[in-house]
Amino acid sequence: MELTKLTQEIIGTAMKVHSTLEPGLLESAYEACLEYELKQRGFRVERQKALPVVYENVKLDCGYRIDLLVERAVIVELKAVVSLAPIHEAQLLSYLKLSEVQVGLVINFNVVHLRDGIKRLVNNYEEPLRSSESSAVKRQPAGGTEKRGGRTKT
Repeated sequence: MELTKLTQEIIGTAMKVHSTLEPGLLESAYEACLEYELKQRGFRVERQKALPVVYENVKLDCGYRIDLLVERAVIVELKAVVSLAPIHEAQLLSYLKLSEVQVGLVINFNVVHLRDGIKRLVNNYEEPLRSSESSAVKRQPAGGTEKRGGRTKT
């Protein structure tokens, strides 16, 4: 599935979870419900996937965990905070680099309108994107901003 379409599906599913549960719950509740909904829609989802740090060709388990990895192609980092901070984007960007995954979403469920709590980031990975994925880095499916290689695109 094309990355743009996949991120749109994830965002649509997150909106369903958000409208059902509303703001105010713990991150873990949104995570479990989003995992369930994505699996119901036929997506492969890995929850709390270990992410090692490779240092001098040695994999080290430093306790990093990806909230959700969808179709082995999109990292979804969930939050339930007053507002997203630059550290949340930095965390996702680090996960993208460590995993060599190209696209990630930070989704904050503690907002009135979920579209205001979504950030889409793109890893500035050295290898060229496949042609079907090139549109994923140029457009964003939600009203948030897109980051690529540390620069914000609107």
